[in-house]
Amino acid sequence: MTRTTRRSMMKLAGASLAAVTVPATVSADAEDEETLWTVAETPIDSTLHDVTHTATNAHAVADGGLVIERTDAGWEVVLQGGPTGNGNDLFGADVTDDGERLWIVGASGAIGEYDVITGNLVDRSAPNDFTANFNDVAVTGPAGDADVYVADDSGSIHYSFENGEEGTWEYEVPGSGSGLPAIEFHDDRAGHAIDTNGKVFATDDGVTWNPIGIEDADVTFYGLDSDASDDVTVSGGNASIFEYDGSQWVPESLGDADLFDVETEGRDGYAVGGGGVIFEQQDGEWTQNATPVGENLQAVDRGSVDLAVGSGGVVLER
Repeated sequence: MTRTTRRSMMKLAGASLAAVTVPATVSADAEDEETLWTVAETPIDSTLHDVTHTATNAHAVADGGLVIERTDAGWEVVLQGGPTGNGNDLFGADVTDDGERLWIVGASGAIGEYDVITGNLVDRSAPNDFTANFNDVAVTGPAGDADVYVADDSGSIHYSFENGEEGTWEYEVPGSGSGLPAIEFHDDRAGHAIDTNGKVFATDDGVTWNPIGIEDADVTFYGLDSDASDDVTVSGGNASIFEYDGSQWVPESLGDADLFDVETEGRDGYAVGGGGVIFEQQDGEWTQNATPVGENLQAVDRGSVDLAVGSGGVVLER
């Protein structure tokens, strides 16, 4: 992720939706169009919950504590059992700014720091004896000297400014205690988080979180893309997309599928979700891509090869 210059946090509690919903351009005949995405063979059939590119190759995390890597020979299992070795499901992944360390989080307080160069795995699980389900992780800084933020199912954000070392973890509860499905940072200590109660939170110091909406969204939030304090995208139920420009949220409805993840840069990107649906944004306009699968897609990442992953170990490549 490209880091931008830090800016002062905007105290915009209760920022409202724009008055008019912007219609999206969606192809009604997407299933009849040329398929841009191809199915990659994977060695697992467990649900893949997240995917990210690293300094070596793309990696994806799955149920059962599995981590798979996209190698020249195809997708291969590189970790089994997760950080603790107990097979805790893995839900989130992020990499250091240099791409050399993959941080993974999951059920029952699982946190791991995986060196993609050497293959070494350090168990950072259960900070301060917390064993909640950890849904997502955001990491800033270089390998070995990273700031780490973990969002959990109980509404807490756990953070360490000392690479997750034991005794360095603190936590904050930015909202009402509703689960936090996603967290992402666009600068060293500036980023956003979403909860399941329709709230988006912003920070510029990694500690203090302020709500910036979204009022009257009326859907569950699942996916988050944080590119700047005035460039935030949230995806949710009923194929909803919400884009924030620093002063207001602009909603769009792309259909009826739940959108579990969104990844944009500028005015281009993807949102993925239920039934194998992929929407592509080009120059600010959303259209539906044809896809060769019907499994739910849980995550998407852009890179030298664009990737979408989901249920049954499915991986789509473009």
